[in-house]
Amino acid sequence: MSAQRFVISDHHLRHPGIYRFTDDAGQRIRPWAETADEADEMMIAAWNDVVRKNDTVYHLGDVAIRRPGLRLLERLNGRKILIRGNHDIFKLKDYTAHFADIRGTHKIDRMILSHYPLHPDSVPHWCMANVHGHIHHHTVTRHLWWGRRVPDTRYFNACVEVMGITPITIEDLEARIRERQKAA
Repeated sequence: MSAQRFVISDHHLRHPGIYRFTDDAGQRIRPWAETADEADEMMIAAWNDVVRKNDTVYHLGDVAIRRPGLRLLERLNGRKILIRGNHDIFKLKDYTAHFADIRGTHKIDRMILSHYPLHPDSVPHWCMANVHGHIHHHTVTRHLWWGRRVPDTRYFNACVEVMGITPITIEDLEARIRERQKAA
């Protein structure tokens, strides 16, 4: 089997507070675990269930909130590329020990990978979608001319809260984007 490419975002390794965060309805945004330790182990197992050593994973930022979380990256299979996020605040050398490359954004096929959703005017006409993280359980929306808000199908949220805790292949990602755009 040839090497595959995957995407995932916002693990927030070693971040105990995120397991208390709730949405507007008062539901926990990460209901699958009670603690960061429990969730970190679940996310590592889910990653390693699908990612092999020769695969590449684009992590769209906010990988670890506390520096000890970076040590957990040693246990993750694959060649890792970091699209740096707002919580990736440690020295560059702390990340280069675990990531083959570190970028601000990255173009792959007809998608632009970023941590933050790009401004709508920055999404080029050729781009199928901006695959991003940062907004956790939220969806990028747009206003219709009469004022109703609808999901903007030019964006795909790759956060663990939306996708589940398992990285998604680029092929599956493209299929999901096409399906959403077709249904819109």
